[in-house]
Amino acid sequence: MREMFERIAGLYDAMNSAMTAGMHHRWRARAAELAAVGPGDRVLDVATGTGDLALELARRVAPSGEVIGSDFAEAMLARARAKAAASNGPVRPRFELADALALPYAQDCFDAATVGFGVRNFSDLQRGLREMVRVVRPGGRVVVLEITTPTRPALSLFYRLWFDRCVPALGRLAAAITARTPVATGGGSRAAIASAYSYLPSSVKRFPAPAALAEEMLTAGLCGVHYVLMAGGIVAIHVGTVPAGETGDAGEGGR
Repeated sequence: MREMFERIAGLYDAMNSAMTAGMHHRWRARAAELAAVGPGDRVLDVATGTGDLALELARRVAPSGEVIGSDFAEAMLARARAKAAASNGPVRPRFELADALALPYAQDCFDAATVGFGVRNFSDLQRGLREMVRVVRPGGRVVVLEITTPTRPALSLFYRLWFDRCVPALGRLAAAITARTPVATGGGSRAAIASAYSYLPSSVKRFPAPAALAEEMLTAGLCGVHYVLMAGGIVAIHVGTVPAGETGDAGEGGR
């Protein structure tokens, strides 16, 4: 999984915009809003990728807050750091290499934790959710933004056509472009990039439906879990609160 994201880092932003018609920025803004953070807060964005959600959060915790974006793919982090360096806001996120299943942060040290389009790739969903709960203070929020499968017939048909056929085709096109300009696009092999965008539809199909994910978040120790469907049910944003007075295992975190 890590190797796959390292290989597609150069195309990640362009493909996100192509696959969502640029709507992913609006979805991230809504997720940041639901995190309910403000000036001076400290926020963790897990599986941050190229940093778009972390940058959105940074605007909300300014002028004295802090945002850390963590990811296991260094190539993704390099692009996130470049974006942060080019931003002109008073708060620039800090991007760090970290495993979402063993976050290197102390218990209760963040006011909120988010993950945008990354929880689907956790090899152990419950463990990843519990880690996010562990590092957020009581009363803080955990927000999960993820692609889901719509159930309304007309939209579900379009969705299947788009994700099962169009997205892999876009991946093959991107792979062909990469073969011609490997330096500009990050150097991933043609086969690896095509495979990555065939993986996307299958990963969405395997991922729990919104109601089931809400149950997973409750099991992970959150309360008040609810979710908002966007884009006709193609995207879900789940929100849960760390219960007041709860304490969790500090695990391997230590900072």
